[in-house]
Amino acid sequence: MKLTHWLAGMACTVAFAGAVQADPLKNAVADEHRTEAYAERDQYRHPAETLAFFQVQPDMTVVEIWPGGGWYTEILSPLLKAEGTLYAAHFPKDSEVGYFKRSRENFEKWLKEEKDTYGGIKLTEFAPGSDSEIAPEGSADAVLTFRNVHNWMRGEKEQAAFETFYKALKPGGVLGVVEHRAKPGTSREDMMKSGYMTQAYVIELAKNAGFELEETSEVNANPKDTADHPKGVWTLPPSLALGEEDREKYKAIGESDRMTLRFRKPKS
Repeated sequence: MKLTHWLAGMACTVAFAGAVQADPLKNAVADEHRTEAYAERDQYRHPAETLAFFQVQPDMTVVEIWPGGGWYTEILSPLLKAEGTLYAAHFPKDSEVGYFKRSRENFEKWLKEEKDTYGGIKLTEFAPGSDSEIAPEGSADAVLTFRNVHNWMRGEKEQAAFETFYKALKPGGVLGVVEHRAKPGTSREDMMKSGYMTQAYVIELAKNAGFELEETSEVNANPKDTADHPKGVWTLPPSLALGEEDREKYKAIGESDRMTLRFRKPKS
């Protein structure tokens, strides 16, 4: 009887281990090298569910647009390290924008210091409207952008950005977009000011570039967010642009309400 119980327990253990091993996405999210403060934001950003919705697989060639400090890079890199390829299309190295320059330098420093963990990442650059190559033309299985589209509106470069993504993707490739979501009918001026964009406008940009909208998801929705704050989306965490003013109120709301959209480059 004891032997039977032992064998049954061993079978359960093997089955459990196999299940863990078979879910590389969850393993990447749980990777021991992730920054603790980044992992704390999983409750708002739902990385496993988001990347699953974007159909990212370990053997893909993926381009991450403007990775910033590497929040998603810390997940994508271990996911793709063995079989795939990750391009990090960061800010231009010769940018005259102070924030862009500092962010790029910090990212490069991080890659150098953590080369044993993240050494396989291919660092490129992205400047919408320029001839910068985020990846070889037609090479990517997926291009992913997280909370970036509103930044390209100031220079009226948002359409050019989507055209660059289209060029980098293979026929049949996926464009995954997460963006702060404005109320329908919000004006362009208010979108630029607030950092929130209407879902209809983002879809229009993608379709104008040649993409087909395949599916939308509410995985990153936040019904607590009214999208109407004194300093726009930056009022909310993690920026908390008002400092101590109503800090607990905005922390209770959490991060912004976000659209999550999957587009497809037609196969023909």
